[in-house]
Amino acid sequence: MRILPSLALIASLIAAPVWAQDQMSAQDFDAYSKGKTFYYGSQGQPYGVEEYFNNQRVRWSFLNGQCQEGRWYEDQGAICFVYENTPTPQCWRFFRSPEGMTAQFEGEDGALTELYQMQDAPEAMQCPGPEVGV
Repeated sequence: MRILPSLALIASLIAAPVWAQDQMSAQDFDAYSKGKTFYYGSQGQPYGVEEYFNNQRVRWSFLNGQCQEGRWYEDQGAICFVYENTPTPQCWRFFRSPEGMTAQFEGEDGALTELYQMQDAPEAMQCPGPEVGV
């Protein structure tokens, strides 16, 4: 009889998604990202780039030359971002994998967005903006 609960526990651990076991804490996320710039992709396409600074500050771009300054904070295990032009928090759960980092966001409409780290950028982001040369 004592074997059955142990087997049930083992089965539940095996059945759990791998990413659920590797969720990054705020401390893990900060240590992994601070001082770096990452390009992110979604569904095989480039999605955006984000640069991470001290004091949980960030700079984001959708790869259009326009950058938004922001900050991140931890809320109930999620990493939430607030940007200068988007004051509503956008909360993500970050997971570490052998390939890098992935992020999962669930919008208010229930839609699930997943981003993955495509590559580290060798230099800081360039943010010339759309008005340059006009």
